[in-house]
Amino acid sequence: MTTVKNVLEEVIALPYLPWIAGVLLLLLLWLAYRVFGRRKSKLSQILDTISFDRVRDLVLPNGDDGEILIDRLLLTSQGLLILEIKEVQGTVFGSNKMQDWTVIASPRRYTFPNPQPGLYDRLAAVREVVRQIPVEGRILFLDGAEFPKGVPDLVVTLDELARDFGEQNSKSAQAKIDAFMPHWQAVKKGMLTASSE
Repeated sequence: MTTVKNVLEEVIALPYLPWIAGVLLLLLLWLAYRVFGRRKSKLSQILDTISFDRVRDLVLPNGDDGEILIDRLLLTSQGLLILEIKEVQGTVFGSNKMQDWTVIASPRRYTFPNPQPGLYDRLAAVREVVRQIPVEGRILFLDGAEFPKGVPDLVVTLDELARDFGEQNSKSAQAKIDAFMPHWQAVKKGMLTASSE
């Protein structure tokens, strides 16, 4: 008579079980890459589309004998763009006047400081270096964040970022970039440390 124990012993003793486990592991790794790698590649694609050059981890003087860190600074056909990226999954409750924003993501709840005041400081620091060209700032929430009570100022999604900073006319874009280039070089010259993407 065959029992469950006997069946399990036969399955475990099978010589191809390590192969099945290996295939399952590879399948799980592939799925993880598809889920997480796709989001990163969409971000990279859009940044490549809207920017002609970019710098990460830029440190500039802040005007108060201190320094300010800028996560990403992009040269776009619209001018310079300071981009802060938030990888938040869940429902976000935040507004322009709230000191802390709350994220509810099952099963946890947490808060983080309102990113707008810091972005305004970064905008002021870059504008101090380049006064003649537009400098914008955006807080990019990647897919997975929802704002049920309204989206605060300067907060965008990837699609909104592409729409707002994309350029349809490549000749017009190149002319603008050529005009912005001396100011872009001034920012890069004024930086204390940076790493190009």
